[in-house]
Order: sequence, then structure tokens, then C-alpha cells
Amino acid sequence: MAGSQWSFLTRSRLATVPNAITLARLACLPVYLAWIDGRTAAAAVLLGVLGITDWVDGWVARRFGQGSDFGAVFDPAVDRLLLFVGAAAAAWHGAIPAWLGVAILVREALVASMLAGATLAGMERFPVSVWGKRYTFGLMVSVPLLVLGASDAAVADAARAAGWVLVAPAVVTSWTTAAGYVRRVRVGLAAARAARSGGTGVAG
Repeated sequence: MAGSQWSFLTRSRLATVPNAITLARLACLPVYLAWIDGRTAAAAVLLGVLGITDWVDGWVARRFGQGSDFGAVFDPAVDRLLLFVGAAAAAWHGAIPAWLGVAILVREALVASMLAGATLAGMERFPVSVWGKRYTFGLMVSVPLLVLGASDAAVADAARAAGWVLVAPAVVTSWTTAAGYVRRVRVGLAAARAARSGGTGVAG
């Protein structure tokens, strides 16, 4: 029985090394939540490692031909969750300003809701844009730096300064890409409607 289950997972591209790495990153999220209240510096380092190592699963998938449809959805979903929960917990505990937390969380919630609704309406999923990846990386580096800056670590002042230098362009880029996604969703929904009706038109 176990052998047949493993065979099914392998064929369906669930049991791959990149997906296991993504799952391990997700499993570290409760540790971050447990640490941020009393071990702020350790929480900051953990969140930073989880963000910086995002490229590892992608590299493994490309290098060893282990990409999968599931991984293409699972990995960015975990990235979004890490960013959302990481920023929310940081704002809740005062490690980052409330307005910054709101700017990050509202953007993520709006885009996630828009994409989920459009997908349910028949839109074909599209990959994350290059600038989307860049802003995500920027926030996954700058937010941990700001959290570290709120700790009593010896490098807190330097971390806080570096965090503010990086977080401003990352937030601006996040909202710019969100605006770009609105147009892509409009075009995708128009294409879905045209496919259902047998037409070929798309939104302008």
C-alpha cells in the first residue's frame, strides 16, 4: 500500500525535493510566531532565512527537472503566507510600525482575493511577474531587518537603518505590481469569457 501511494505521489509531482523544501519553510512559521514575542532577534533571523532561501526550491526544481504544477502554486502561496503572517506578527508586537504592516497586509489580501476570485471565474493562472518576485524578496529581507532593529541585538541600529532603506522601494513596487495585476486579470477574464462564448476578443 505504501509503495503504491508513493508511486502516485511521484507521478502527480507532489513528492519532489522542491516541494519538501517549501513545506519545511512553511513548518518553520509557528517557530517564528513563538519566538517573536520574547526572542525577537532569533525570530528576525529565522524570518530572514526563510525569505532569502526562497530561491533554493526554485533552483532545485530547475536544476534537477523537478518542477510541477503543484509546486508552481504551492511555492508562491507559501511565500505570500510567510510575508503576510511575518508582517502581521511583527506589527502586532510593535517590531514594525502599524502603518507599514497595514500597507503590506492590505496589498497582499487584495491581490490574493482578486486572483482567487478571477481563477474561480475561469481565468487561466499566470506566473508571478519579475517585479513581483523582486518586491517579495525586498520585503522578506527588509521586514526581518526592521524586526532585528527592534531587538536588543548589538547590530539593531544598523539593521533598522538598512531595513528602512530597503522597505520603502519594496512597498512602492508591491503596489505598482498590484496595479499591473489588475489589467492582467481583466485580460484573463475577458479571454475566459471569449473562450466560453466561442469569441476571440480581449479587454483593451
